[in-house]
Amino acid sequence: MRISELSAASGVAIPTIKYYLREGLLPAGEQTSATRARYGEDHLRRLRLIRALLEVGRLPIASIRRVIEAVDDKTLSLHHVLGTAQYAIAPPVEPDASGQDWAEACARADALIEELGWRIDPAAPTRQELAQVILTLVRLGMPADGEALLPYASTALNLVTEHEMRVIPVDGPREAAVEALVLGTVLHGRVLDIMRRLAHESVSARIFADTRTDTSDDTSDGTGPPG
Repeated sequence: MRISELSAASGVAIPTIKYYLREGLLPAGEQTSATRARYGEDHLRRLRLIRALLEVGRLPIASIRRVIEAVDDKTLSLHHVLGTAQYAIAPPVEPDASGQDWAEACARADALIEELGWRIDPAAPTRQELAQVILTLVRLGMPADGEALLPYASTALNLVTEHEMRVIPVDGPREAAVEALVLGTVLHGRVLDIMRRLAHESVSARIFADTRTDTSDDTSDGTGPPG
């Protein structure tokens, strides 16, 4: 297909495609003349991956390039490639300046991961993410030990094992696997958060909606939570 057809099929503007070509994110097409090139399904698949990383993963070009380089490096295992994408979309975490509190939170996070028996790289940014949440919980006086966090770990493991990993196309092109991982991680994470909040409202309505005794000033029509 010509670049105009590639643009139409991918939804990516021609100037943007040319930018990706210049940046090395998109491989060059097959030259058919001095000014024209032919593009194929590999280019369309690569553009879908770039869009997923850019629009859903919210990654800068430098991070997208690192993921693309991992995808193109055939010496790397699929686990390494998927991990590169996972680490790229992880939010940055600034270590807490208080020193000792941060060290203790990191130790708690590492201990929880070890208790779970999960194989997590020592440099995984998710370790610091978990430590940051644990530190915040501790400072707010909320439970932050294994007993409090293990139910979330169990739910996450079940979701990943029984659903999310099964929809990653591991037998096809690596671009497709990374795209599915990024979309699934970001969008399913949002779905999980939304469903939890919906569940909170539903359970709260079932347990607490009819417990008020003083309704003299209540002007609510009962269709939702008070404003």
